[in-house]
Amino acid sequence: MLRCVAAPCLAAFLIIGWPVRSGVDSGTLVDLHAAALEAAPDATADVPASEPDAGVNAPTQPAADRDAPVRSAALDPSPPAAALPVAEPFGLAVTAVAAGDVVSKWNGVQAAIRADNEILARCRDDTADCPRAARDFLAVVAQGRAASGRTRIGVINRAVNLAIAPMSDLAQWGVPDRWSPPLETFATRHGDCEDYAIAKYVALTAAGVADDDVRLLIVRNTGNGDDHAVVAVRSDGDWIVLDNRWLTLVAADMRNAIPLFVLDDSGVRQFAAPALVARQTPAPASF
Repeated sequence: MLRCVAAPCLAAFLIIGWPVRSGVDSGTLVDLHAAALEAAPDATADVPASEPDAGVNAPTQPAADRDAPVRSAALDPSPPAAALPVAEPFGLAVTAVAAGDVVSKWNGVQAAIRADNEILARCRDDTADCPRAARDFLAVVAQGRAASGRTRIGVINRAVNLAIAPMSDLAQWGVPDRWSPPLETFATRHGDCEDYAIAKYVALTAAGVADDDVRLLIVRNTGNGDDHAVVAVRSDGDWIVLDNRWLTLVAADMRNAIPLFVLDDSGVRQFAAPALVARQTPAPASF
């Protein structure tokens, strides 16, 4: 059960998140990046040294023969560089989860998201017969598409935060925990942390952020023991976190949070070794 902190902090500005390693101390988790790739071999290593000049009367080597060694070396492909592994937020290892409450809820909301996407596709072709919730959600996506990079992420984070009023699932639905797809949330204009996170997750990918650069995270607040849902987005190699409690973008080394699960189109994975993750309080910066 997710017991989210309901009230968002309406900050007057957004922060463009800084690298994960920024301001970390000895207790902070390891850097996300893998070791540097080995340098590719010199393509001209096998080219023979030039012969000394024998004078103007020396026989001229045919152009095809002169160029052949160079062309051969240039066309000889270098060994492919090893692909860097996709690092998860916090730099922790993860293991796939096949069953459980989080898996059931995520599978259910993914099916609802697919249904939402069909409605959104029809709305793009025919706005006259489009539900109000779909038009409002597409407006958020359009705002994101009009920007790029971290500005795009900040625009969508802010728009979703301001579009939804915080309300617990118990107050709204009479049940302790319910995950809603974006159009349901935009229709009711209320939701709790996972509803904000799901809407941002879908809006970001619809606005052009690569699927592999967006994650929905479940973390545990160490202060009160409540579980909380946020979105992590990778930009310029660093993970930044989008939270319904504030309008700022912060580094993925969240203070006082234990990472539990990471969710995306490939399913649910559990952080193998949850650990307390610390972060510095970011200094204000203009957006």
